[in-house]
Amino acid sequence: MSRETDDVREAIAGELRLMAPKVRASRALAQQLLDPDFVEVGASGRRWTYDEMLAALPELDGAAENGPLYEPSKVTGVLLAPGLVHLTYETTLDGNRARRSSLWRKRSADAPWQMYYHQATPVPPDRM
Repeated sequence: MSRETDDVREAIAGELRLMAPKVRASRALAQQLLDPDFVEVGASGRRWTYDEMLAALPELDGAAENGPLYEPSKVTGVLLAPGLVHLTYETTLDGNRARRSSLWRKRSADAPWQMYYHQATPVPPDRM
């Protein structure tokens, strides 16, 4: 179920920006989109903190304009509470699929939406 509110649309826009090579390659741009309390459990199973992700992001998949890029699909979201949006979607990167879930939060009315939590689960090639 998707409730397309302005909040959900803003979180989706932030999520899509985080997949852009220009943002992935720039600590300053990525920093604007990641919450200082950010945590990720990646498709590899690795747990990433805010500082670890900002340091590694320029070297991770999807950061090179001439390399494989994330292809998102089925992006949906719901406003769980004021200042908290949950997104779910799938990505394909270089033939590998993952199901993804993100929590975006907005700390105050004038604060930007930032990714607070992200988890990626690989999808085996034989699964729908």
